[in-house]
Amino acid sequence: MTDALRADVAAAARRLAEAGLLVGTAGNVSARSGDLVAITATGVALGSCTPSEVTVVSLTGAVVEGTLAPTSELALHLGVYADGPAAAVVHTHAPFATAVACVLDALPVLHYQQLALGGEIRVAPYATFGTDELADHVRAGLEGRSATLLANHGSVTVGASLDAAVENALLLEWLCQLHHRASALGAPRVLTEQQQLDVIQAALARGYGTPQEI
Repeated sequence: MTDALRADVAAAARRLAEAGLLVGTAGNVSARSGDLVAITATGVALGSCTPSEVTVVSLTGAVVEGTLAPTSELALHLGVYADGPAAAVVHTHAPFATAVACVLDALPVLHYQQLALGGEIRVAPYATFGTDELADHVRAGLEGRSATLLANHGSVTVGASLDAAVENALLLEWLCQLHHRASALGAPRVLTEQQQLDVIQAALARGYGTPQEI
């Protein structure tokens, strides 16, 4: 099982790098299976990540499999897993998400697709990378959300599967790019709470986002 999990994490890292969300060694990806977590190793070029560059650890951080030290953000990932049902965590320094995190206190809802991440996205306070303080800020930022931004740092997304966490990272970057472009034109128009509620009700009624037989 760990062989497949390591391969999946490596593939996710390569996909995110190809999309421009991971550059060089900056960022990290993990996936959980039971009491084990497969996570990208520190110092790995993520665009060419291989399964051997993914380390398997226990939920306490003890290395179970692999020859490379796990990412310096291990505490961040393990903290998220300790909080709830997330099956995967993606941390990036994606350009638009990081830019937004350098300016805003929260990413407002300009487009209804953001509701898939839980609504307004918080910007977690700045803390030094790899610290328990940063991990705590991320956990608070993710409360009730599938994404959070990290002030002057980057972003974190989670998902019920590795694919979902990756898709959430891609969606968050698109939303941050949208905000950047809209702001260049003027003051962005934010969806009201009622408009957001109407979208949620319409999505539930229509099964939005899932294939529908005819």
